[in-house]
Amino acid sequence: MSLNDTIDKMNKWGSNGVPFLFAFDFEGEQAWAIRSEEIDPRKIRYRVPGRQSDRRTNQPLEIEWQSHPMSLETYQEKFQKVYTHLSRGDSYLVNLTARTPLTMNCTLEELFDRCEAPYCLWVKDDFLVFSPECFVRIQEGVIRTFPMKGTIDASIPQAADRILSDQKELAEHVTIVDLLRNDLSQVADQVEVTRFRYIDKIQTHRGELLQVSSEIVGHLRPGYDQAIGTFMATLLPAGSVTGAPKDRTKAIIQEAEGYPRGFYTGIFGFFDGQTLDSAVMIRFIEQEGSQYYFRSGGGITARSNARMEYDELIRKIYVPVH
Repeated sequence: MSLNDTIDKMNKWGSNGVPFLFAFDFEGEQAWAIRSEEIDPRKIRYRVPGRQSDRRTNQPLEIEWQSHPMSLETYQEKFQKVYTHLSRGDSYLVNLTARTPLTMNCTLEELFDRCEAPYCLWVKDDFLVFSPECFVRIQEGVIRTFPMKGTIDASIPQAADRILSDQKELAEHVTIVDLLRNDLSQVADQVEVTRFRYIDKIQTHRGELLQVSSEIVGHLRPGYDQAIGTFMATLLPAGSVTGAPKDRTKAIIQEAEGYPRGFYTGIFGFFDGQTLDSAVMIRFIEQEGSQYYFRSGGGITARSNARMEYDELIRKIYVPVH
């Protein structure tokens, strides 16, 4: 489905209070929307807070997998391209990501059944996303977003204090909060940061992670429900997985990564007729034939260290199962 067709359908269905599921890719080239009554659970399954497409299986499964990340030297080449642009002042923050081949003992649908994440989407023979990051949540004319920047292994001594006092992480988080506050101001009034840098805990198959988030709130303008597709497209791509400024940083990302992201780091969400909830599509496994790839990355600033960013990229290769 084309981007414009998707936006038109979302606007129409939003005006009429029709529930639907939707997704936008990162590049702004692909999108789809489907009414909830037409979703085929053999092809698409989803979960958002308070709603899911169907029941999950309770059959036990011991997850076994191996990741095969690129070498540090290969990553450093990509990192250096980004760092050169940062040094020139072309961008203040660039989200650099990579594809990591996986070998697994299960299917993406089996993983979907066992993932404990607030936002999950499985598309048959395509991808699985189990995202901890809300993009925007809309209820009774109030829009909220929760930018997430900063991840640390919870087992590290004084992990929360360490990440909250890290100046590089602080600068990165401030940049994204400022970017998303400006983004919300395009569609809402009285935009303010209501919570700044709080800690979320995420359980993974390798242990617990801590992630740093903030909350930004605004009040949508009258008639917003008649233009849901239009203003969602206006907010894209998500700032937390792009950088600042957005347009120039997107070009840097394309140069450094060398291939399109597709639906990875796009968004998906559900509108129930009154309330909309959506997620940034991070923590993402894509399928190409019989081969699986995990997509992960992190924000690069002028203070970043290639080795530390490489380690973070690998640390984010996980599934949220106990």
